[in-house]
Amino acid sequence: MNENLMLVWENCLQFMRDNLNAAEEQSDLKKLENSFNLLFEKVQPISLVDNNLTLMVPSDFYKEYIEDNYLSLLSASLKKNIGKGVKLWYSVMENKPVGKENPITVKVKGNSIPTPKVQATMPTQSLASNIVNPFVVPGIKKVNIDSNLKSDFSFDNYVEGESNKFASTVAKSIAKRPGATAFNPLFLHGGYGVGKTHLGHAVGLEVKAQFPDKIVLYISSEKFIQQFVSSAKAHKQTEFANFYQMVDVLIIDDIQFLSGKPATQDSFFHIFDYLHQNGKQIILTSDRAPVDIMDIQERIVSRFKWGLTAEIKSPDFDTRRKIIVDKLSRDGIQLSVEMLDFLANEVNSSVRDLIGVINSVIAYSTVYKSDLSLELLKDTISKIASTKKKVIDVVYIQEVVCDYFGIKRDQLLSKTRKREIALPRQLAMYFAKEFTNSTFAKIGEEMGGKDHSTVMYACDQIKDMSKLDKEVKKYVKELSEKLKS
Repeated sequence: MNENLMLVWENCLQFMRDNLNAAEEQSDLKKLENSFNLLFEKVQPISLVDNNLTLMVPSDFYKEYIEDNYLSLLSASLKKNIGKGVKLWYSVMENKPVGKENPITVKVKGNSIPTPKVQATMPTQSLASNIVNPFVVPGIKKVNIDSNLKSDFSFDNYVEGESNKFASTVAKSIAKRPGATAFNPLFLHGGYGVGKTHLGHAVGLEVKAQFPDKIVLYISSEKFIQQFVSSAKAHKQTEFANFYQMVDVLIIDDIQFLSGKPATQDSFFHIFDYLHQNGKQIILTSDRAPVDIMDIQERIVSRFKWGLTAEIKSPDFDTRRKIIVDKLSRDGIQLSVEMLDFLANEVNSSVRDLIGVINSVIAYSTVYKSDLSLELLKDTISKIASTKKKVIDVVYIQEVVCDYFGIKRDQLLSKTRKREIALPRQLAMYFAKEFTNSTFAKIGEEMGGKDHSTVMYACDQIKDMSKLDKEVKKYVKELSEKLKS
């Protein structure tokens, strides 16, 4: 290795050590230094050419961990010791046994990201408080695990219609023989509030009722990711995987949020394979079909297709009417045919919105001590509509873009240059200029303190790319429709 390069890298490491956290207590600072040294002792500089520094890391996890926890500090260090405009690239080592040897091959990642980049350090998070500690050693007996299932999300409370009948029928079949049907995994996808989560819980509840000894676990993908990050920081990835391998029926909600998280995807992939090979049932929900999930490994997408993919659409008129009758009858309320038809016609978006309107109608009737009437329904819905009048501002655009791409708003507003975040950010800036009267400077301020020139560049980029790139053109068209609807 070039001695000058090694000296530069040592200076960079020393700068980072000196600036880890001056405000920490001495004992805590020592822990930070130990953690820092353990991480970076396995990171080596391999080249510095034309202000392009390439670091060799053992795996994608190291790259992801560095970017999540040390990116701001590393950028400052590179700027100080190498100069402005330095670009950082990662190479990943892969061990490939050949005979008795384990030669190391270097693979330069195609999506390497230039620095300087600034990203806030993620605080160490414990496992979600309402999830049973996944690091309990199972021993001989079954571990008592809270399934996190909602009792009111049962099959009895699930109203079938043309929009969901196929998915519901398959779900009931799975509940009778979890892991033993051809529907493994069951991948449920559909828009907001159409009943995907309800159906997943219903399967879990039925399995627990029919097979009390089976371990059933419902978890959101966000909590799964939090658990993985916590286990990685504590060097307990093996315990994390062992816990999930104990589960008989695993239900993960909003799996699209694994997008852009390669290390978490690697862990999920191995858990998935173990469960599937051992006849355990997997149920996944998403707001989009497997092929439409961005930045997720092809091997995972292929496994999503092993079982059955079922789309749940927005309920039609008859289904909406059934939902209204079912909901009101459980509350001891009856409506006339005219009133039922009015409600079913008026609220045609999602089941969740429909239930919200029904609850509002009941609340208005109770508060004002009025009998339910067609006039009251019309007045109530009119008031709801006026209070929920959509305002297209920068924040609303950010929310729509984040929901579309399955990312969080704080990621959108961060300074990371990962493509899976940078492209949505540019789209949000573009639509902010298209749909609002905000200046470039104002949009930049609301997009996490970006400079007005950054916003101007983003708008020009999207305009140009939408003419040449079919994928970007599709994003612009679909997001524009969502914002106008």
